[in-house]
Amino acid sequence: RGKMEEGKAYSLNGVFAHLEMLEARAHEAAVKQEETEQQEEKVARLKARVQELRLQRDELRAKVELQEKGQLGKRGVTSDPAQPSAQAVLEWKIKSIKATLQVFYLTGISGKLTKRGVCFCISTAYEGTYLDSYCLDLLIKPEVRIHRHSVPVFIPLEQIAKKYLQTDIRRFLSVLSDHLNAYAGRRYQADQLQEHFSDQIEGTLQRNSLCNLLVFNYNVSSKSKTFPFKVRLLYGDLCCSLPTEVVVSCPPDPPASLAETAAAHSDLFRRTALHKAFRSFSSADES
Repeated sequence: RGKMEEGKAYSLNGVFAHLEMLEARAHEAAVKQEETEQQEEKVARLKARVQELRLQRDELRAKVELQEKGQLGKRGVTSDPAQPSAQAVLEWKIKSIKATLQVFYLTGISGKLTKRGVCFCISTAYEGTYLDSYCLDLLIKPEVRIHRHSVPVFIPLEQIAKKYLQTDIRRFLSVLSDHLNAYAGRRYQADQLQEHFSDQIEGTLQRNSLCNLLVFNYNVSSKSKTFPFKVRLLYGDLCCSLPTEVVVSCPPDPPASLAETAAAHSDLFRRTALHKAFRSFSSADES
């Protein structure tokens, strides 16, 4: 009997050692994947920076060309060097817009010149998954203004345009893209939660149009009992796809272990995508 118990203990130790080895490998793989993603993001940022520097170079060259044309005009008594011709200014604007289009192509924003201005297309994605695209048609004469667009009404387009459109069109597109990508990311997480973890959700997930407020209930098992948790996620930063405020409520007078679970879940919701957090819960329950 003693040998049998010793054999069982040895077997269990082997199982635990194997599980620890698998967990270590999984952790190592996750770390490598995160490092790879960070490296790819760094490369993308560097490429965008290179394009921005090239744009600045092209703008300086264009200004020098305008000055040279002005000097030639002065010698030929055909133009004022301080007042370049309207055609020269328009050519410079078109050249600058083309360079801007090239810069934003690397960040999910593409565009093409039209007869009256430029049409931009802002593509959204979350963690490498392409989601939706939104169009923005701008007129550039007599001043830059929005002609038509497909941006959702709950995105603060007018406020962003009022702040940046006339002074810094690149900043305008960048901020608008941040808003659209964050909204798409929040919506994607909520959709993934409903699609893959509906068996854990009690009732329906409540969300507003902007998906910056999510409320739902889910069940947590502890010591062969099931307890309902209520969650409220508020995304105070509309350019972010992670919540700024998380409230996880458990039943009154919960056991200490249940309160600890609620606190752990709350922390996970703050720093992890919603569907990934639930995947972690599921993995913990299986182990």
